[in-house]
Amino acid sequence: MANLERITADPDVPAGKPIIKGTRLSVEFIVNLMAQGWPEEELIRDYPGIEIEDGRACLACTSDVLHAEKAYSVGV
Repeated sequence: MANLERITADPDVPAGKPIIKGTRLSVEFIVNLMAQGWPEEELIRDYPGIEIEDGRACLACTSDVLHAEKAYSVGV
């Protein structure tokens, strides 16, 4: 289970988007890299301030946001 305590939000860093605690790397940025096929080992090599658990926490954060979304059909 990913540790969501690794994720934080600060209105001054970058515009209040969720980031990996202690970095300026947004959850959005990391999830985008992972969606492009970047393996966890490459993320850690290219961004030495993060750990595998940070990437997993980004995915968990994204999952939580998507689970909270509600979709409604709109009749046309």
